[in-house]
Amino acid sequence: MPVDSYKYLPRLIGLIYQETRVEPRTPIPWTPLDHPLSACKIGLVTTGGLYHRGVELPFDLARERTEPTWGDPGYRSIPKDICQTELGISHLHVNNEIVREDINVLLPIHRLNALQEDGVIAGQADEHYSFMGYQGYPPDTTACREHYGPEVASRFLAQQVDCVLLTPS
Repeated sequence: MPVDSYKYLPRLIGLIYQETRVEPRTPIPWTPLDHPLSACKIGLVTTGGLYHRGVELPFDLARERTEPTWGDPGYRSIPKDICQTELGISHLHVNNEIVREDINVLLPIHRLNALQEDGVIAGQADEHYSFMGYQGYPPDTTACREHYGPEVASRFLAQQVDCVLLTPS
């Protein structure tokens, strides 16, 4: 299915983003896996703006609407046993209806359950994490790099997670 990343933006802003090229500042970090996947505990990170409805606040879309060059830099915790009805999505740049129908589109928790049952993986984190993929224009990832990213990494380490799967929005 083709994805239109600009569909939910005002037309003019979408055109500006489509015409702008941003070079990456640093190389993409990569750490090779040093043991079999069947012995690994997996954590999930999505940039889909998901949150645990009634437990945590949604991402700040009101501010993004009034300041379209800003994106909410925080993160939300998603328990591994969350039900579809407990999941909220607050993202202006993806089709929220598709995610409301199936959580696995952005956070494949049920797929991890099946992989664990089949012995493909050892298990999954008790909590997974969601960020807002949109970080403004130009993107400002400072808060994520300096604060929120290391905090989530520490939380995964405390859960003894071996590797993390990023599911971008």
